Formats: sequence, structure tokens, C-alpha cells
Amino acid sequence: MKRSSNGVAVSRRNFLGLAGISVAAVALSGTLSACGNQSEKSGGAVASKTVTLPTYKEFTAVTAELAGNSDGLEAGFIAMPKPVASTTAKPLTGPVSVLSETFEVMAPAMPDNDFWQRLNTSLGGEFNMQIVEDIGDGYPAKFATILASDTLPDLMWIPPNQGIPNVGPMLEAKFEDLTPHLSGDAVLKYPNLAALKPDSWRTAVVNGKIWGAPIPSTPFGQVMVGNKATWEKVGGLNAKDADEFFDKVKELSDPAKKQYALEPAYINMLHMITEWLGAPNGWAVNADRSLTHLYETDAYVAGLEYAAKLFAAGAFYPDVNVTNTKAKIINGSLGAVVTSGPRDLGSYKALDAKTDIEILVPFSFDGTIKPTYDMGYGTVGFTAFKKADEARIKEQLELVNWLSAPFGTEEYLMKNYGQAGKDFDFDADGNPILTKEGLKDLPGVVSALNIMTAPERVNFNPGFPDVTKYVYETEKQLLEFAWRNPTNGSYSDTNAKVGPKITKIVRDKTIDIITGRAQVSEHADVLKRWKSEGGDKIREEYAADLNPEAPVFTLQPVKK
Repeated sequence: MKRSSNGVAVSRRNFLGLAGISVAAVALSGTLSACGNQSEKSGGAVASKTVTLPTYKEFTAVTAELAGNSDGLEAGFIAMPKPVASTTAKPLTGPVSVLSETFEVMAPAMPDNDFWQRLNTSLGGEFNMQIVEDIGDGYPAKFATILASDTLPDLMWIPPNQGIPNVGPMLEAKFEDLTPHLSGDAVLKYPNLAALKPDSWRTAVVNGKIWGAPIPSTPFGQVMVGNKATWEKVGGLNAKDADEFFDKVKELSDPAKKQYALEPAYINMLHMITEWLGAPNGWAVNADRSLTHLYETDAYVAGLEYAAKLFAAGAFYPDVNVTNTKAKIINGSLGAVVTSGPRDLGSYKALDAKTDIEILVPFSFDGTIKPTYDMGYGTVGFTAFKKADEARIKEQLELVNWLSAPFGTEEYLMKNYGQAGKDFDFDADGNPILTKEGLKDLPGVVSALNIMTAPERVNFNPGFPDVTKYVYETEKQLLEFAWRNPTNGSYSDTNAKVGPKITKIVRDKTIDIITGRAQVSEHADVLKRWKSEGGDKIREEYAADLNPEAPVFTLQPVKK
């Protein structure tokens, strides 16, 4: 568990994956001295723009009932199509070691996990995956410890937002440049990797080289979700303005009965609030093509004030290290959580088929401001390969190709649901429904598998077609307010070096303000520090590398 300077306990989730940066920084500073003199500018934005991305070859063997579109609307599958094979042989000839993270309850270890052992059989070798649970410093601390030991697993997930510093020098020193194997038509040897879109691959390009297989995620960003039955008591998970939302939250929170409206992921909740205030997604492009950061806006300050008001009203669950929030949403002791995207609803149904989960569509904070909705980056990082001989690298590429098999393939079915009759059974419509054993063995492992490898995502909730249809229609609503971070795909050397550090400084103070340990006025001082210690330089570098098609964002006035 990480603590802020004033002693308030803060979980990793509250930093959106940035807690533990100090631990990682210390470890990395001691292991990368050999490459410490390298200039990241020599391999930053200029070099990365020149790399030839892998050739894209779409997977077309299955067709969705609900078509997606280029705006980001995800293809929806009402039923599982008849699976087709996407590979011709088992990828492994021996053991492989992996480091990944799970966002589910930990599953039984490989020796006691029948699904995991069946997966090994399908892969042709022992898949030794060390799984880090999403608790406390979690993944960054484990990553740093392993890196410092100099005994790396074969494959390591490189997250985009968990504060791993000095990524460029680290990759050069420790990991394999996969550009010769994946750039251009070379990727066609691995069809499932070729089915990953160019936007996904850009995440894995650093210093002008391709360092791993990207992990696509929903193009949608975070959403607030809650149990429909809980929110029906106050008229639903919606509001005409912030005052009405506050009243609903206040009514649902009763500490005496251990009932709370909001999870204590303060940064994530503040993210929702600033959307209601019409805030930009990270950066706003001004009419003169300059940039304004979220932290510099009146919307951020107003969001701090409102979040602090919610905290003072007792709306937040008191334990910041709360786990198993899905069970608490289902039993009604917790009203709402912020999830990584709208497609997470089906996992609640799998736990309790009677539970209906609804999504909060952004509303106007004061009835006049037009809300925004932040689209996501579209990936959750990439998986890098430890330096090895060519034969070993090729075998691991075959493994990642197998694990990246698209929805509708036999490999996807095995990776995500296991073996029919053992881990799942087909329902009358041909959908895979996990058995009791499957519910015990799979979620913790499958979460870790999909953090380190994944195909392009689809909207599918086996056995719950109404959920798929609801998510599909809600995504249409979210797209009406959608904004993408204009710096996605741009590169800042300064951000790579100090971005996580200075962001953590602001978020530490943000937590203190929300929890009443600091005044809102103190944000101005920490903002000055953020700007002087790298924020202004990051702005300058992003502006120089800005996509010319990035639209102008009009900052809306916020009533004082």
C-alpha cells in the first residue's frame, strides 16, 4: 500500500496505475547505467515516425450481427460463431516464462488449476506465467524487482500507464528489437498479429523500433457503472446536473449500514466529474495550435471542489484498498465503480445472472456546459521479448500469435473459456458458459493472459444478448460526446523521462484535496511545480509533433 505525504492510504487504482513509480525508478536507475548516456532524442519522435508498421490484414472469417464503425463503435456478437482454426501447429516445444498482471481475483496456481494445465497441452509446453495481483504497488514494484535481479522472464508486459520510467533505454538494454520480424510484410508469417490494426502497433514503437506485440483494448475510455436495482431507489444512474447527482449519492450512502455510493478510486471518480464539466481528454488543442493541459483548466479545479464535497458527505467507501468490488456492487453495499470501458458489464452477469448493470452517460454539470467523454488510447501496452537467439524469438512469436487469435477462432475459445465439458458448456444458442470449476479456475488466469496478449476487441457477452445490445446502444450515446487525446501517437522525450513522476506529484496533492487533507487552493502551487519540472517542456514537444488533423477543443467557462 502506498501512502501520500499526509498519511492517507492510497491504492494503486487511485493513481490510475501510477503508484509505485518511486520504487520502479530506484530499481531502474541502478540497472540501466550502461545505457544512461544514450539520448532518447536520437531515437524518439523522428525515428519512430520512420518505422514501417506491420502490414494489416483483417481477420474476416466471422461476421458480427451488430456492425462496428470507424468512429470506434465495437462490433457486437449476439452469439458465438462456429470457431475456426487460425493456427496449424502448437507454438511451443518447451517451457516459457511470462510476467503479467490480473485484475480479477487470483486463480489457483498452475499445479492446482486444471484449465491452466489444459492450456499448456494446447500450447505444447509449460506456460509459466507469474501473475501479479492488482493490489498496492503491484505490477510496477514487481517489474522493478525482476528487472533489478537481471533474471528476466522470456516475456514481460510493458504497461502504458503504470509509471515504468526510462522505457527507451530499458528496452535497448534488456529486450529484443522485433522490427526485422514484424515490420511490413514480415508480420504476415504471423496472421493473428497481422490482424492487429496499425493504431494498435504504434503503442509498441519506441526509438524507431518495434519492441513487442501490442495488446488492443476497447477504444472507449472509462465509464461509471452501477447496479440498476441500487440506483432505481433514486431514479436511476443518471442526473440532469451535478446537484441532482449529489443528492442521489447522498441518499444511497449510509455508513451506519455500511452502504456507500462510490468506490474510493478518487482519481478515476474525478475523471468522471471533469467530463461533466466539459474538460479536455488530457490536452486541449487551442485555435493557435498551442496546447492546454487538463490540470490547467477551471474544469479540473471545479472537479476537485465537487469531489471533496462528495468525500465530506461520506459518499466514498472508506477502505481505499477495497477488493472484490463486483460482489459489493451486486449485493448493494457499493453503488458505483469506474471501469476501463463499457464492455465490462457481462462479467457481472456471469457472477449473478439476476443483476442488471447500467452505465452512466456523461451529463452537464450545471445544465449549460456540454459534457465530454474521453475515448481511450485503444491499447494496454505491449509484451516485450527478453534478448535471445533467433530460434527462441521465433518460437515466442508463434506463441504470441496463438495467444492473439481473433474472436471466433478455436484458439480464442480455448484461451478465454477453456475446454467444452470441463471449463464451460455450450448453451442452447452455442454460447460458452463457464462451469463452477471454470468460474474458479479461469478469471484470474484469463485476465492475465489478456493483459499480455489480445486480438482486436469485440462486444460479446455469452448467454446475455441483451447486455451486448445495451452496450452497443450506449456506445452510440457515448460517441456523441467523444473526444480523443490529441497527443495520442505523438512523442515527447520529456514525458518519457519525467511524465510519470510529475503526474504523481499532482495526483498525490489531488488525493489530499479530495480527502480533505489539503485545500483546493494548493492545486495552484503543485501545478506550478508540474509545469516547471517538465509539464511546459512536454507541452512544447507534443505541440511540435502534433497531428495536424487534431481538432480544436473549445474550453467552456465554468461558473465560479
